Amino acid sequence: MIRVGIIGSTGYAGSELVRLLLQRSDVKIVWYGSHSYIGKKYADVYRNFFKLVDAECLEDNLEELIAQVDVVFTATPQGLCAELISENVLQKIKVIDLSADFRIKDVKTYEHWYGIEHKSPQFIEEAVYGLCEINREKVKNARLIANPGCYPTCSILSIQPALKAGLINPSSIIIDAKSGTTGAGRGAKVQNLYCEVNESIKAYGVTNHRHTPEIEEQLGYIAGQEIRLNFTPHLVPMNRGILITAYADLLRPVSYEEVKTIYDNCYKNERFVRVLDKDVCPETHNVHGSNYVDVNFKLDERTNRIIMMGAMDNLVKGAAGQAIQNMNIMFGLPEETGLLQVPMFPC
Repeated sequence: MIRVGIIGSTGYAGSELVRLLLQRSDVKIVWYGSHSYIGKKYADVYRNFFKLVDAECLEDNLEELIAQVDVVFTATPQGLCAELISENVLQKIKVIDLSADFRIKDVKTYEHWYGIEHKSPQFIEEAVYGLCEINREKVKNARLIANPGCYPTCSILSIQPALKAGLINPSSIIIDAKSGTTGAGRGAKVQNLYCEVNESIKAYGVTNHRHTPEIEEQLGYIAGQEIRLNFTPHLVPMNRGILITAYADLLRPVSYEEVKTIYDNCYKNERFVRVLDKDVCPETHNVHGSNYVDVNFKLDERTNRIIMMGAMDNLVKGAAGQAIQNMNIMFGLPEETGLLQVPMFPC
């Protein structure tokens, strides 16, 4: 039995962790941490857990509660995990951080893009970037996992095969991204109100979205060189889901069959990445509520570019599902344990 604690259990990613973990007989959620709802019944915060969760929300006191658990998920705003983490904590439990605190290896880059001082830079180098399809072996023995962001996960998995095979010019990459409103978190914000979002679509974080350096850094590792790219996210009026459309210049003429073989070979052993058939574009409703990522590509001979596409659920593979995938690897379990939910359709 894996004993679990969740800090930030009342956010969207935290509640998704609860939903997925409650379905397992080999996991026990020992405590539900929440800064905003201390002492309130968890099922009163999320009524969908009525008669499923009887526990109350506890204060996020990591040092006090680590004796009760084997692993802690921190689904918190940026900066909090870095404040809570210590050598004492990591000697006793494993930590899977869903924030950005340990994703970026250069502390100055993190502080520049997030606008806060990093409180525990000594653990940045040790933290493993938890994109399982790339860092699976490193995840196995990790104490601290930096769970990837939702946009970076979908972007990297969509682009990786072509980039790794040397088909594209790394400096030509442009990423157009769309996300549902849960990607902005559960906190009350005027710009996320129904009347502000419904029947509208807008770009945001243009040239300065915080996931940009994370995407650049990870794609740079794959390419073996520093990468600078354009990343523009858009908010669309749906609850959950991410769609990535990325563009890049081809370095040489290629055929559909050659590129399809490259994508198929890259993901042939990956349970959660599905390479679609020819001319089938990824759609968010085909991955809704699941840990799957659908990817595909299209060659544009007229412009000598490749269009790389991906769709996934931002709360599952983009957050909670990927965190659980990391937990499974860390504890020596089959990677897909508790994550084989079939995508819901219609949504």
